[in-house]
Amino acid sequence: MNSSTTSPTPSPAEHPATGQPFASPVPPGTGWPGDPSTAQTPVARSAADVHRLATGDLLARSCVCRACPRLVAWREDVARTKRRAFRAQPYWGRPVPSLGVADPRVLVVGLAPAAHGGNRTGRMFTGDRSGDWIVRALHRAGLASRPTSVHAADGLTLRRTRIVAPVRCAPPDNKPTPAERETCAGWFDAELTEVGGDVRVVLALGAIAWAAALGAARRAGWAVPRPQPRFGHGAEAVLGAPHGPVVLLGSYHVSQQNTSTGRLTEAMLDGVVSRAAALAD
Repeated sequence: MNSSTTSPTPSPAEHPATGQPFASPVPPGTGWPGDPSTAQTPVARSAADVHRLATGDLLARSCVCRACPRLVAWREDVARTKRRAFRAQPYWGRPVPSLGVADPRVLVVGLAPAAHGGNRTGRMFTGDRSGDWIVRALHRAGLASRPTSVHAADGLTLRRTRIVAPVRCAPPDNKPTPAERETCAGWFDAELTEVGGDVRVVLALGAIAWAAALGAARRAGWAVPRPQPRFGHGAEAVLGAPHGPVVLLGSYHVSQQNTSTGRLTEAMLDGVVSRAAALAD
């Protein structure tokens, strides 16, 4: 565990926005803001289950997935021990649903929820510095209703945009294994099939997101250039989807190791996000 965590904290705890008490991890169907799942939502416990259940109520089913034992143990351990700064809050502690509209023109692909960001708040890029960076950039480009993403009841909405993660659980050291990425790809593939007909731009945050987007595009039957397009900040590639061309854009990930060192600046991020917004029009 992170050195800034403490021993297990009392449960339940009150949600910082609603004041409603929740256990950590949060049981499905108990009223957490934005929770699409219920106590009756079927649970995937293997990779085969993921592929079988990645239909119908996709978001709800993905939010109760237990197919990767290492990720389940980690996300729930983090939710019980918490970070000291958030010890009085409940932690979501489950797979995190995608955020945004059902018919996106821009699909933003990340990597996985942060242990004390999305894993705590139950929403992608919410409650941590990475979320601050990408949501501010989306807001400046006219793709988000507000420049901050604090918790799942703060009123943030996205415009023409959806944020997805190839891995939906917080992984140890932010490093999912290849097997975990492959298992979770079942949810990503199904979601791309569900919303892909409206997508005009895919914005990949980092090399892993770039590779995941290309892999999902191939499995969906989209035409991918050969040799495979190489990732880089500002890189572009045109993919041939059944509904027309889709532009894949690359950006360095908004992780602190990039933003705190200056490898990624706000101007650099704004350039790519603004490009995505322009292509979506």
